[in-house]
Amino acid sequence: MLVHFFLARHSTEAFGDLSVIQFPELCLFPWCQKNGFSAGREFVCSFKGMAVLEAIALAKFYGSVPAVREVTFRLEPGQVLGYLGPNGSGKSTTVRVLTGLLQPTHGQVLFEGKDIQNNLVSYRKRLGYVPEEANLYPFLTGQEYLEMIGTLRAMSPKRMKIKISSLLELFSLFAHRHVSLGSYSKGMRQRVLLIAALMDNPDVLILDEPLSGLDVTSVLIFKNLIPAFSARGKSVFYCSHILEVVEKVCSQLLILRKGQVIAYGSADDVRRRIGQSSLERIFLQLLEDRDVVQVANEIVDVVVSPS
Repeated sequence: MLVHFFLARHSTEAFGDLSVIQFPELCLFPWCQKNGFSAGREFVCSFKGMAVLEAIALAKFYGSVPAVREVTFRLEPGQVLGYLGPNGSGKSTTVRVLTGLLQPTHGQVLFEGKDIQNNLVSYRKRLGYVPEEANLYPFLTGQEYLEMIGTLRAMSPKRMKIKISSLLELFSLFAHRHVSLGSYSKGMRQRVLLIAALMDNPDVLILDEPLSGLDVTSVLIFKNLIPAFSARGKSVFYCSHILEVVEKVCSQLLILRKGQVIAYGSADDVRRRIGQSSLERIFLQLLEDRDVVQVANEIVDVVVSPS
């Protein structure tokens, strides 16, 4: 089992029993040193097995403002990585870099050992992506949109037809396949995005808040879909705020704070090292500077106050 944790020799910050380095300086893994990822970084790489997708010292700056700094992780076949952090921590920026929508300021994203920027078209053919915003073409029907996606992915007409019909039925959208997307509810549009991401049998699935707007039944299906998908050797990068679902489906966790990795490893290892039994408690201990119970009570006091 891969355990990849960022622990400082000279800690700059401490969260409970966990000392966390803010600016790693030297990668100890020989491949990283050989390929020029040693200067200015210090952490322990325990790279074992074949990675499908990995980020190496990934950074993205908007002008002089850092959105993501020195993010390193690897995703192996069958793994589900939960990517967590508060708003503004760099999650969506990371997703855009992983999908090739943004180029990193420095660092690399590798797919099967090759930089994705060398052949984005080939990489995206192997990728399924559900964005945070369900921005679809409102004048297309659900079926027309999926046929467009299948055509762009160079799926054969026969295979495309079978996949679309079957998935529309399974996601309870078959009866609405000829209705324009502009008439779909938010949850229906989200299901269309899930079908579009899955229909070409991707090797890597990148999910950015995929449960937004989904009904209870669809959420329950999703919670069982991800483990079943990973059991077939598929890899999933799962970015979400819904900690209960992340805790259920993810085998690996990575936690960001202000664009930097403060914890990374198996879910069990993160719990053990931080000394908390639930992901919610881990999140609160590492990331929140305020007493959330106290804040909630103060909000209620303001609301019910007669003045």
